[in-house]
Amino acid sequence: MNGRIKNKQSAFTLVEIMIVSAIIGLMATLAIPGFVEARKQTQGRLIINDARQEDAAIKQWALETGLTDGATVNTTGATTYLKTAWATNDALGNPYTYGNVGTQQVQIAAATKKALAKVGIDWGPY
Repeated sequence: MNGRIKNKQSAFTLVEIMIVSAIIGLMATLAIPGFVEARKQTQGRLIINDARQEDAAIKQWALETGLTDGATVNTTGATTYLKTAWATNDALGNPYTYGNVGTQQVQIAAATKKALAKVGIDWGPY
């Protein structure tokens, strides 16, 4: 031996890098649709939750002010029964519509229901 130490440099080959890139791309292709659907489901649940809270606030407001079924909904009066601000638009930017006390007090826009149609949201009475 001549006393020299061989200096080996290790590096990835181009083929190895391409294989890893292909695997990462395949995993992203499989995962992204799931993330998109989960986000839409979350948005739908948020919209329903807001509608339920507003519906409960309207019911409480109507009860305490002595209004009967069929009276016009006053969102300004019902606002005091919410802990958060009154949401006039849903998470997708479409407006909520308000009916009369007791019947269809809060309605979610048809455009919102159409946009979130295929994610398994049960809109219930809204």
